[in-house]
Amino acid sequence: MHQFEVQSIADMFNVGGHQIAFTNSALWLIAAAALLWVFMLGGMKRQVVPGRWQMAVEGFTGFIDKLLEANIGKEGRKFLPYVFSLFMFILFANIVGLLPLGLIPGVHPFTATSHFTVTGVLAILSFSIVLIVGFGKHGLRFFKLFVPHGTPIPVLLLVVPIEMVSFMVRPFSLALRLFVAMTAGHILLKVLAGFIIMSGPTGWAIPVGAASFALMIGVSALELLVAGVQAYVFALLTSLYINDAVHLHEHH
Repeated sequence: MHQFEVQSIADMFNVGGHQIAFTNSALWLIAAAALLWVFMLGGMKRQVVPGRWQMAVEGFTGFIDKLLEANIGKEGRKFLPYVFSLFMFILFANIVGLLPLGLIPGVHPFTATSHFTVTGVLAILSFSIVLIVGFGKHGLRFFKLFVPHGTPIPVLLLVVPIEMVSFMVRPFSLALRLFVAMTAGHILLKVLAGFIIMSGPTGWAIPVGAASFALMIGVSALELLVAGVQAYVFALLTSLYINDAVHLHEHH
């Protein structure tokens, strides 16, 4: 599990007797943000005849725009900057952790999204937006979200608590899904790499090593797919939760 350890790079300042350090997790989060900034900067040239870079940025923007329109409707466009930023940041953070930078001495990529603290903060941010939109637009009527239309009063005594617990669990499940998917994939790659090393100079070196290496290539390709899918799922569920806050009646 060494690859998941958050390690201090440099001490920064003290807060309440606790040393706040700049860590490898913070470094790779900044790297993902910097790469995303460069990607967006290079693609926002607004040329009449767009180049490949601009087409890539416009393609991602259009993809999230359609996602929001399909799930929220016309009002979804106002949430495009947030959901697009969320999707792209998670995608870049996932992919940065898969880069084969370990070939460079002293450099080891770190997948920040394999930590529940990181995915948890992103989930809480999405959940906060849902609450702000819900109460800002509907006031106390937002609580109607927990009261399915036409439900008999005796049944409501059971349904309302279940609906409230289900709603409160949303940020936890959102964060857990991304964290587990990224952690599991990296552990599998580590196990397969261990098989290659441990087969060593034995009679099983060639068959075990070759099979493990072939599996590693396949799992690495699968992990790239998972990196994109998990970013998409996070953005999709965020848009569905925002839709509940915007259109209470659709929940009923």
